[in-house]
Amino acid sequence: MRRRLLGLCALLLALPGLARAQGAEWQPDRPVRIILPFPPGGATDLIARILAERASRDLPHRWVVENRSGANGNIGMAAAAQSPPDGYTLGACTIGNCAINAAIYARMPFDIERDLVPVFWSASVMNALVVRPDHPAQNFQQFVEWAKREGNRVNFSSSGFGASNHLLGEFLNGRLGLTMQHVPFRGGAPGMQAVIQGATQLFFENTPTLIGSIRGGQLRPLVVSGRTRDPALPDVPTLEEAGVPDAVIEPWFGYMAPRGTPPAVVARLNALLNAAMTDEAVQSRLRDLGARPEGGPPERFSAHVQSEIARWREVVRVNRIERITE
Repeated sequence: MRRRLLGLCALLLALPGLARAQGAEWQPDRPVRIILPFPPGGATDLIARILAERASRDLPHRWVVENRSGANGNIGMAAAAQSPPDGYTLGACTIGNCAINAAIYARMPFDIERDLVPVFWSASVMNALVVRPDHPAQNFQQFVEWAKREGNRVNFSSSGFGASNHLLGEFLNGRLGLTMQHVPFRGGAPGMQAVIQGATQLFFENTPTLIGSIRGGQLRPLVVSGRTRDPALPDVPTLEEAGVPDAVIEPWFGYMAPRGTPPAVVARLNALLNAAMTDEAVQSRLRDLGARPEGGPPERFSAHVQSEIARWREVVRVNRIERITE
């Protein structure tokens, strides 16, 4: 009897630790790190910082955003995938590093399905085509005429080879008979600065990255890539309105955890991020940037990522975009 009582006491004492180990009632007791696979200043970075601040405001420790750029987001996402599956590391997932890269890189340092689990879909945006204020084209039709005259002397920035803004430029080359030359940068912010400084002539980029420079008069938008007009740029037409049908590209952002993270921990992180997303101040800040708040359970994000992986494989195949073999 004494041995049985001792065993029962030991089991009761172990239950809280066992529950924590399995993720039940899990609460982060140190900072959660979001690995951001791009430089500061781009849409991915801005959105992550807004959500990290609000999600951790009432927790003992504030969440941190760590920028680790390179290889169009592959380096940072691989680091997230290789982190301990304990809920304290998330990788910032985008249309580029979590959907397009698998189609254009012959060798990937991580596998979305094998190495990562979806946690939260944060937001979607549009790409805008911007030029300097002194550019001769006042609208998209004039831009196309100008680009045809200039031929391969036209160059455009992107946030990296294979990013959605790179593929959008190549798509328009094929659709409109243009020969614009691609100039990749390591992130949206340096690609934008290249246009402002005159190193490149135009840029397709997420509106949150561009909105400050547009409102400040340093850049002029000609068209957006969304299904409807961007509420942050209500006077700028969509590509369809400008005469280019079937050209909807809406980049998206979210967070993934290393495979093996307990389901209850994933659920708790998702709940914290969803709670942050319901904050009216957060929604206002995101919309002011030109981002559409998303949210929902991990399954919603997982289904969206899978559909986007299939879509971009087909885009790369149809447009015969050369794969990266390095």
